[in-house]
Amino acid sequence: MEPTDPHPVTGLPLPSPAPPGGGWPGDPATADTPVARTPAQVRRLATSAPDVPELQARLSVCRACPRLLRWREEVAVTGRRAAFADEPYWGRPGPSFGDPDAEVLLVGLAPAANGTNRTGRMFTGDSSGDFLWAALHRAGFAALATSVGAGDGQALTGMRIVAAVRCAPPANKPTGAERAACEPWLRRDLELAAPRLRAVLALGSIGWDAALSAARGLGWEVPRPKPRFGHAAEVVLRTADGRPVRLVGSYHVSPHNTYTKRLTPEMLDEVLLGLRRPA
Repeated sequence: MEPTDPHPVTGLPLPSPAPPGGGWPGDPATADTPVARTPAQVRRLATSAPDVPELQARLSVCRACPRLLRWREEVAVTGRRAAFADEPYWGRPGPSFGDPDAEVLLVGLAPAANGTNRTGRMFTGDSSGDFLWAALHRAGFAALATSVGAGDGQALTGMRIVAAVRCAPPANKPTGAERAACEPWLRRDLELAAPRLRAVLALGSIGWDAALSAARGLGWEVPRPKPRFGHAAEVVLRTADGRPVRLVGSYHVSPHNTYTKRLTPEMLDEVLLGLRRPA
């Protein structure tokens, strides 16, 4: 029998990585969800996903990048941080989290090995997430000031969190090929959100570049030359039907930025509150 550990929120005994439909709280997939095993299959399954829930189900079982697949599952089985050694690990790509009808998308970089890769929720389980969720709560987007793990009652209103890359990468550095292979998931996230979308918040230059690339891939109007990333930088994109969408930049919520005060709570609050105004 496969070894299990009690989920820290529900107490349900679960294996690591979490099998689709195996009882992990909030798991969007089932045992029948189609699996992408190549970049070509990612493109096909992302493009054909009819809605946000099905898109998240499909990306949450993706196995298209061998290096990322090995790493995320290795961490989930033998590479757990000592503080979480007795917890089950999600060990799969991180689906988006938040309001499926959101008017704002937040684009991060990639899951952390002992954060999203452990908890199954974006920006949850590490200090970066602690900083972000407190700010999201202050700005009125998040129901709670903390995000502990799936099943804890956290919810977002008006915002959904996505990422440039959906699997935890070694040393937090996905390759260019891995970023390109994952882009169709983000492109479809943008496309499905487009009818209501007012703003995209990009955390860090990689999130900024990923949002621009995905928008171009959809045929959206993107300013040229390429807009430069910066904290509180802002440009207006236009969807295929001409709707304006604001792209706003923020320094990433990584400890490298928050511990050094390059990004302060006040700076992030100002950017988040500004997302509510129209383009």
